[in-house]
Amino acid sequence: MGYPNIQMSKQGFSSPSRDSQTGRVRIFDVLRGLSVVSMVLFHFCYDLTAIQGTELPWFKPPLEDLWRASISWVFLILAGIMCAYSRSNFRRSLVYGVFALLIWVVTTLAKVDVPISFGIIYCMFASTLAYAALERLGVAPRGIAAAGVLFVCFVLCLGISSGSIGLADARLRLPRCLYETKWLSWLGFPGPGFSSGDYYPPLPYSLIFLAGAAIGPGLKERLLGTPLARVSCPALEIIGRNALAVYVVHQPVLLLLSGFVS
Repeated sequence: MGYPNIQMSKQGFSSPSRDSQTGRVRIFDVLRGLSVVSMVLFHFCYDLTAIQGTELPWFKPPLEDLWRASISWVFLILAGIMCAYSRSNFRRSLVYGVFALLIWVVTTLAKVDVPISFGIIYCMFASTLAYAALERLGVAPRGIAAAGVLFVCFVLCLGISSGSIGLADARLRLPRCLYETKWLSWLGFPGPGFSSGDYYPPLPYSLIFLAGAAIGPGLKERLLGTPLARVSCPALEIIGRNALAVYVVHQPVLLLLSGFVS
């Protein structure tokens, strides 16, 4: 059907969490820090192969795709969970939006790789804003059942950017007209000639974010004061608490490092 071939190679981050009575829920910082480390290693391998031309025989699909998904899915679920800990999800979405715009400007001007349009930070902006609106209307998803439905919908919609929904042989091709305009790329229907070094549009990725948001309030109640909330790894916690800073600075550093070792 001639749908565009989208480059999706970068990952994102989620913002710090806070517990209203005991401070930080440390296990979330640990998980976020672990995912940030995985993201940095993934991007280092990507820079070596895609930009420096170094041969890494093992860094190819399906391992590359599985590694990428393990990072981005965890980040989005954690970011959704953090909606329950945020004092203002509207303000939180604004922060994501500003950084998404800055990333687009910098990657466009740098011209080192494909510029990042509608990447994972943009997805967090759109998803957090959508959740804040749903919360204001009193219809935000809640509970394990809602999270399960949202996750199943997410899996079924993973092929949207390629023009279909469903799994295996039970796939439904979407109308071609959705992909013949450049004005729907922001939503999940990439138009003619669209490319991005990091493409995580609201469809389908807001669905997994909202799945995390649906279980956030329940986790907040159940984790409060439990040993699990205090699971600790200081090094990973530091990285997790500074995920945004690491995300912003890590790629220029990796580009320099990959140039030395290639």
